[in-house]
Amino acid sequence: MTKIIGLTGGIGSGKSTVAKYIAAQGVPVYIADDEARNIMDEEEVIAEVQLLFEEDVIDENKKLDRKKIASIVFQNPEKLKSLNELIHPKVKAHFKDWLKKNNHHPFIVKEVAILFETGGDKDCDKVILVTAPLDVKISRVISRDGSNREEIIKRMENQLSDEKKAKKSDFIVTNIELNDTFVKINEILKILKIS
Repeated sequence: MTKIIGLTGGIGSGKSTVAKYIAAQGVPVYIADDEARNIMDEEEVIAEVQLLFEEDVIDENKKLDRKKIASIVFQNPEKLKSLNELIHPKVKAHFKDWLKKNNHHPFIVKEVAILFETGGDKDCDKVILVTAPLDVKISRVISRDGSNREEIIKRMENQLSDEKKAKKSDFIVTNIELNDTFVKINEILKILKIS
């Protein structure tokens, strides 16, 4: 039976970098945010998402205006909840199909930003939490996508704190220096291979 290893971490923690590193070690990695984006590009899903909003959230290319949606949902927890309730079951179904194709591996990694918030940790055999000091996270996000400090903090407030996530995680990786992080990830992968 293929084990499901959850990989999570707040915005700016570097979990995507860790996910890429794990994939480079030959472990199948499912990136839930990427798959959610692909699903949200499907015509019928675009129409379903538009129905959740009073204002127009479709851009001139007939795609969802992600920036506009983000600015709405991070100010409105009810809208965020409705959007998640629409998209998460679709991602869950997609993951099930993906898992069937990768079930010959001893374990796979499922990278989900809001793993605990959605209850996804219940489907995982183990969970790896990637964390970093607050200032490091904020400066990473600013340099990555040009957001301002207030926007980033607002997004962080919609996620569970690292302290709460740590209590529910099996492995905690503090990601400040990448080389140290990769050493720690290699140790975790060794443990997972023999367990």
